[in-house]
Amino acid sequence: MSSGVAAPCDAKKLVRSPSGLRMVPEHRAFGSPFGLEEPQWVPDKECPRCMHCDAKFDFITRKHHCRRCGKCFCDRCCSQKVPLRRMCFVDPVRQCAECALVSHREAEFYDKQLKVLLSGATFLVTFGNSEQSEAMVCRLSNNQRCLILDGDSHHEIEIAHICTVQILTEGFAPGVERDIHTYTSLLGSQSASEGSTRATGMFLQYTVPGAEGVIPLRLMAGEDAHGSRRQAGAWLAAMHKAAKLLYESRDQ
Repeated sequence: MSSGVAAPCDAKKLVRSPSGLRMVPEHRAFGSPFGLEEPQWVPDKECPRCMHCDAKFDFITRKHHCRRCGKCFCDRCCSQKVPLRRMCFVDPVRQCAECALVSHREAEFYDKQLKVLLSGATFLVTFGNSEQSEAMVCRLSNNQRCLILDGDSHHEIEIAHICTVQILTEGFAPGVERDIHTYTSLLGSQSASEGSTRATGMFLQYTVPGAEGVIPLRLMAGEDAHGSRRQAGAWLAAMHKAAKLLYESRDQ
């Protein structure tokens, strides 16, 4: 894609909301699929008391809105200012204790896993029902909107069109592969690299606008026991975290 076309898609603007300054895409359609919309604040007249500890608001006990959930809290229950990258805030913003914990956990994705996904890893890739696989580098696009696969051929799959993801892992018995983490609409719970399991590949299904049905895609880590295999495992673990965030984004 030429720079003349890419520039408008990547352009961003600074906007101010009641919650703070945000750096958002110039065009909403090019926003990150991991992003969350700002919540509607609970109107002041509808919350005479803190929605956590039930303290009554007055001249001494001031009310504050959590920037992540939009609910009203007293200063004691909503005192933390935490980065909220999924809403594109420039500076840390006030959040209730529960939301602050979630935002702290998500910070690891942006600080670690997202960098792994952008760097990419090498897999043996099988498209559709083909019996042939191709060695390809799979990575997340810089705007986080596509999975890019490069080998002898080139493919781009929009994240928004992925409907199912399975992380394939190895169990206790050497060489035995089992599907233990299945996502429907990108739903997940536990890390694919936890405990005695090790991620070995990924199976996903996606749709193509204008075409009927879903297209299956399978990525398997190669047999190399050195750098590429470790990199592939790290990429799969990062994709597991990404899938959870994507599901949460769609569920908002």
